[in-house]
Amino acid sequence: MFTGRAWRVVRFGAPEQAVELQETTWDAPSAGQVLIRVRAAGAGLPDALMTAGQFPLLGEPPFGLGEEAAGEVVAVPSGSRFSVGDQVTGITAFLEGWGGYADYAYLLEGSAIRIPEGMTDEEAAGFPIGFRTAYTCLVDRAPVEAGQTLLILGAAGSSGATAIQLGKALGATVIAVAGGQEKVEFCLRNGADHGIDHRAEDLTARIAELTDGRGVDVVYDPVGGDIAATAMRSLTRGGRIVVMGLASGAPVELDAMELLMRNQTAVGVLSLPLDDPQAEAAAWEHLADLAARGAIRTPTGAVHDFADVPRMIAQQGAPAAGKTVVRVATA
Repeated sequence: MFTGRAWRVVRFGAPEQAVELQETTWDAPSAGQVLIRVRAAGAGLPDALMTAGQFPLLGEPPFGLGEEAAGEVVAVPSGSRFSVGDQVTGITAFLEGWGGYADYAYLLEGSAIRIPEGMTDEEAAGFPIGFRTAYTCLVDRAPVEAGQTLLILGAAGSSGATAIQLGKALGATVIAVAGGQEKVEFCLRNGADHGIDHRAEDLTARIAELTDGRGVDVVYDPVGGDIAATAMRSLTRGGRIVVMGLASGAPVELDAMELLMRNQTAVGVLSLPLDDPQAEAAAWEHLADLAARGAIRTPTGAVHDFADVPRMIAQQGAPAAGKTVVRVATA
């Protein structure tokens, strides 16, 4: 048994009132999990949704927060492919109420990897959710092929920024859409071929200019709302939109007749571990290989201290560019 601190939602509401730091105990991990001593944990919009009671996959409080974490394995069940002392990163058992904003965390063994050499704790902590989601979108559900054009909405956010890197690794030309010149410049530094400030530029006209009037093959949409509807006007015949979020507050409204007439596809994505363990393992192996080769790297943004978790969560509705990370402990 291990004892330590954990930030937990004790009631729904504003983070400063809903989230409390508590003393918690962790038993030995069950089959399919490993227990780590956490050094850093990745953050994102789902934390704010969970705290407000707007995350559909969780029930009533109390429960822990933090979907991903990195650290050192301290306990494993019999037959685990990991050993005590391994340095790993992965998705936490947050759907069972155990999160990563804690001294210890359970990771799902099938959604965990050894930290590639050269990856910092902060990069490791912010790696699993963003890149596994992008992989589901751009490899599994709406495959992007080399030479195609990928338009990424919300491209400076944690989901969009990882999609930039994975899209480039897959050989696509990436057009990043963000709000404000500072965020556009972040996207260009992060590897995007082109950037569009949707607050200052005509999105449709700029896409036409960048693609010589052809349009884009895939729209990666973690935003929804009017901007996604506008982006769809630039989809090629046979193009795809990946609907995987609604940061604007509402999903994109789809025109079924337009999809029919232009032979387009709308693909919904909820990235959860696959029922097929071999397919899940292959996805993580591919991502780990890309990271080890330097083809993808966590686009780290703000790094918060452990004591700042409630304030950090309150900022996730409009975060700064890049992946937000919480530093829990030093090595």
